[in-house]
This record gives sequence, C-alpha cells and structure tokens, in this order.
Amino acid sequence: MEPTTDRLKTPRAAGLAGVAFALLLAAAIVLLRIAVPSGSADETIDPDRRWAIQVALEIVPFAGIFFLWFMGALRAHTGPAEDRFVATVFLGSGFVFVATLFAAAAAAGTVLSEATPSDFGRHYAYTLLATYAMRVAAVFVLATSTIARMLGVFPRSLALLGTLIGLVLLVIGSGVPWSELLFPFWALVISLHILRGRRGNPPAAPEARPDPA
Repeated sequence: MEPTTDRLKTPRAAGLAGVAFALLLAAAIVLLRIAVPSGSADETIDPDRRWAIQVALEIVPFAGIFFLWFMGALRAHTGPAEDRFVATVFLGSGFVFVATLFAAAAAAGTVLSEATPSDFGRHYAYTLLATYAMRVAAVFVLATSTIARMLGVFPRSLALLGTLIGLVLLVIGSGVPWSELLFPFWALVISLHILRGRRGNPPAAPEARPDPA
C-alpha cells in the first residue's frame, strides 16, 4: 500500500473512533443519570438501578480508549502547523481527561462493590467525574476550537460552537442536569465533519514511475 493511502485512511479510522467515543460516553452519562437523576453525590442510589451504574462503568474504559484515537484524528486533521503552546494544552487536557475518567470509574466501582457504600467514597467518585473530568473536557474543547480557528481547519461555525460549549462546561460544570452530554455531542459533530471531509477527498493516484528501460 502506498504511503499516501496510509496517511489518508488512518484519520478516517480514527474519526470513526471519535463517533464511537461520543456514543459510548453519552450512553454512560445517560445511565448514570438514570441511577442518580439529580446528579447529586448526596442522593441515595436506588438498589433497583444499580445495574445502570454497573453498565456505565463497563462502558467507560472503552470510551477512554476511543477518545485517544479521537485525539489522533484531530491532530492528523490539523496537520503539522499547529501552535505548540495551544497544542500542549490540547494534549495535556486530553490525557488528564482520560486519567480522571478512569480514576472516577475505578472509585465508583469500588464504592459500588461495598455492602454499605461510604459517603466519602461516593463524594470522591462524583467529584472526580462531574467536576474535574468535565472541566478538563471543557479545556480540551476550548483548545481544539482555538487551534481550529487559528488554522482554519474547521468551519467558523464549528469553532464558535466549540468555544461556546467549552465555556458552558467550564462555568456550570455539573450544576445543570444533563449538561455533561454537551461534550459527547461536540465530539460527535467534529468526528462527522472529519469523516465527511475525508470522504470528499479521495486518495491521490500513485505517481507514474518512469520506465527503467
């Protein structure tokens, strides 16, 4: 396979991973909201809805893995001309988001396995997921939108949408129920845009080589 074809197909596969990340994270958030409708760490979990948290915790690791591929799709889409300062914030916030997401899931899983869950454990898991993970996600969205605006790799409307969503997540965090779905919604929109752009640019034909004879 020609190197040019490899470069074009890899971002497409990573873009599909971005769609998978968005759907998995949205499913996990919906399941958590089913189990804890008010989104409060003080709310008692209905024993009949513990299954929703268990399924959500099974989904989270796969969402984190697909998110790393989504980051790769974004970097491949922006190209080598990205600003180093903003790119550092982009990469740092992305890695911290995945680490925080995994830590929150591990903490929640530990609390769920206890016969009598402690208040400290519930508060710890909830704070990691709802406060820190979502605000780091907001920084990631803002950094991505800044790179897209500086390089013009996304339409202006997408860059403005990302800036707005990033600010909303950063300011309100988990204060408004279901606001966490803004992050997977943004990731889904960006991934679909990348996939559509790749579909509209077919791989270039290999260059004709001179006949050695």
